[in-house]
Amino acid sequence: MCGRYAIRQDPAALAEEFAATDRTAGAVGADFNVTPTKTVPIIVQRGTERSLRPVRWGLVPTWAKEVGSGPPMINARAESITTKPAFADSARRRRCLMPATGWYEWQPGDQRRQPYLCTRADGASLAMAAVFSAWWAPDSTDQPLVTCAVVTTDAAGELAGIHHRMPLVLSEHRWADWLDPQRCEITDLLMPEPEVLDELAIHPVSIEVNSMRNNRPELLERAEPVPEPAEQAALFES
Repeated sequence: MCGRYAIRQDPAALAEEFAATDRTAGAVGADFNVTPTKTVPIIVQRGTERSLRPVRWGLVPTWAKEVGSGPPMINARAESITTKPAFADSARRRRCLMPATGWYEWQPGDQRRQPYLCTRADGASLAMAAVFSAWWAPDSTDQPLVTCAVVTTDAAGELAGIHHRMPLVLSEHRWADWLDPQRCEITDLLMPEPEVLDELAIHPVSIEVNSMRNNRPELLERAEPVPEPAEQAALFES
């Protein structure tokens, strides 16, 4: 799954990295502890222009009667994205990339709540596959609320030892196909790429990540893991 991530680069740097035009107009910036419902940058392709746009993380389907009637839909499973009503239309016509420096993950059942950060080993941005939707309030003439969700898949390799799910990360040669709104068949794009998995690295980070109030560059740095409860007890016995 992906419930928290980080973006070290500012919009100008992201636009350059993804060969896109910056259309965020100051709505987003570097964020080292991105949480659901925040405004985040996505990459979209419309016509000949690839652009960086600000949207809200947590997809609201076009047919929803209101916003916030349930938990934000921040993730969309790759296995069901083309058939699940909340995501199917977006999967066909409204796909995007969510740039990230890395995503945070926790082991289920870990009482320590020890966070880990998964990044690219070379320091480049990750391109997380995502979908977006535009929702209009009933009887409203205002601009729509544009929202997004990260596509997730089964974790593999070292990542599977932390959590059984992970974002679907796309290599650069898949970006154009994923962003192409004229391409409706995406089954082949939903399979994780072994070469992408080989580029990923994971390390423990500070438990400060656990609080959404903490937001600083140091959260990305490697930190010593919090001891297991039994280890903590042994410290006081010695």
